[in-house]
Amino acid sequence: MQQADISQIDKARVPEHVAIIMDGNGRWAQARGMERSAGHVEGVNTVRRITEIASETGVKYLTLYTFSTENWNRPKEEVDMLMHLIVTAIERETPDLIRNNVRLTMIGDMERLPGFAAERLQRCFADTAHCTGLNLILALSYSARWEITRAVRDIVKEVQDGELLAGDITDETISAHLTTAGIPDPDLLIRTGGDFRISNFMLWQLSYAEIIITDHYWPDFSKQDFVDCVVRYQGRQRRFGLTAEQL
Repeated sequence: MQQADISQIDKARVPEHVAIIMDGNGRWAQARGMERSAGHVEGVNTVRRITEIASETGVKYLTLYTFSTENWNRPKEEVDMLMHLIVTAIERETPDLIRNNVRLTMIGDMERLPGFAAERLQRCFADTAHCTGLNLILALSYSARWEITRAVRDIVKEVQDGELLAGDITDETISAHLTTAGIPDPDLLIRTGGDFRISNFMLWQLSYAEIIITDHYWPDFSKQDFVDCVVRYQGRQRRFGLTAEQL
């Protein structure tokens, strides 16, 4: 298949929000006879280049599935390594994010993060809070079922406290209680690594997202691959339940 060029992207139809399931770090390393940790280290370089190309193409929000609540069940050595790698990488990249006007935020259960990680990440978020370009959102200690369960509990409490009538609960009510409140739903979901599943990621928000699966492991995912995904997205007709004639 011929590769797309960035000039082929219709700037008027760039997906406002792209979400990515960054899969395949461990398999990338194992295929090369390396420790899984080497794949995670190489994956950080991919985050840098995809953040750059997303900003170049005009994407406003880029959400990266960085660490799920299920990942806490991995071997402790790997979890500890991932936490240190994530925090160290973000601290190292923060000056470049500021220079490129990229605002860094997070969705997920901050309370489950080790104290050192939460404290250092909060500093990075604060340092980029003034930036007005691309919003880089880390889904960290995140899962959709955790998020929806949390939202339901908050809504039930508001009903019990008399702040909200059960009959007034709408889709918008639920969206406003998710960790993504105020963030537009993803237009495009990209999953690397070849697996055809959503893996407990943004189940509510991805209702009408276009989905592209690539066999490339995350460390191999290039700027060119990202451009190809955006061009493929623009070649699709988004009907949102309507017929083509209604659009």
